[in-house]
Order: sequence, then C-alpha cells, then structure tokens
Amino acid sequence: MPRAGLTPDAVVSYALGLIDDQGPDALTLAAVAARAGVATPSLYKHVPGGLAELRRLVAVRVTEELATRLAKSAVGRSGDGAVEAVLRGYHAYAVEHPHRYNALPQAPQPDDELTRAAAELVEVLVAVLHDYGLQGPEVIHAARSVRSVAHGFASLSIAGSFRRSEDLAVTQDRLIGVLTAGLRSWPTA
Repeated sequence: MPRAGLTPDAVVSYALGLIDDQGPDALTLAAVAARAGVATPSLYKHVPGGLAELRRLVAVRVTEELATRLAKSAVGRSGDGAVEAVLRGYHAYAVEHPHRYNALPQAPQPDDELTRAAAELVEVLVAVLHDYGLQGPEVIHAARSVRSVAHGFASLSIAGSFRRSEDLAVTQDRLIGVLTAGLRSWPTA
C-alpha cells in the first residue's frame, strides 16, 4: 500500500530537492527514497517506470516551471520589453535553480507530457514575438533564436564562464539590445 501523502508529484518534489542540493547526477531512486522516508521499492508504486520515468517527470516539471516563469515575466509587456523580460526571466530561473536547469533535457525524447510542456514554453516565446509582425516559419525561426540566446547566456553564466570583472548585467543589456534590434529588422514572412 502506498505511503499516505506520497504521490508521483511528491516523489518529483523530493527528486527536485535532491537535484537542487546535489545536482542532477545525484538523482537515484535510493536517494529519493531516503528523502521520502520510504524503501526504494516503494517508489515503484508511484513511479512505475523507475529512474527513467522519474527523470522524465522531473523534465516535465522543470519545463513547466520555466514556461510559467517566462509567461509571468512577459505579462503586461510587449515588443522589446516582452523579449527583454523573457530573457531576464530565463536567466534568473537558471541562476536561481542551476541544477534543475542542468536537468532540463535540451532535446527531449518524444513524450506526450513533455511535448505538451515544451509546447507551452514555445508558445510563450511565440507570444512575445507577436508585436514584431512575424508570420509563418519566421516566427519559429525567431523563437529559436530567442531560445538560443537565452539558453546560451544562462548556460555560460551558471557554468561560471563569465569570470572577468566587467559587469555581467551590462553584458546582458548589450545582448538583449542586439537581439531586439535584430528582431525589429527580421523578415516578417
């Protein structure tokens, strides 16, 4: 019988706590079971697919968290302001949760739940690009570009790659300026 209060969602929360503390490589069923206060085999009642399913559920949760952060960042903004808010929100999420961010698969395997979560993330990017008048494939090319800039800057930041004394916020301002200027001159169709 499953432990009272232990659900698949709770197991994912325990897994995320472990990842936050020790990094994605520390994720094992035994470590999650220890945090949950159950025997390792008990986790299979909540996560029947074992570690692979748990990693998938973690990826879904992190993708949903990131999509929610970006959507909240963009609320009430449009054009350059919306893109700037999304880029800053993306970077802030990665810096606040570097291990979770590193647990996020950049090319996830096809999976309905993960595909849905990833689609929500893409829809946020497409929505902030609305005011640029992009149509058809161009909006997808632009969304990919925004994601590439966001992921690159976030990944380099959390890896400690920017060690020079120059202010990182100024670098981010310049990068946002270059991207938004490019979006303003992007082909619309």
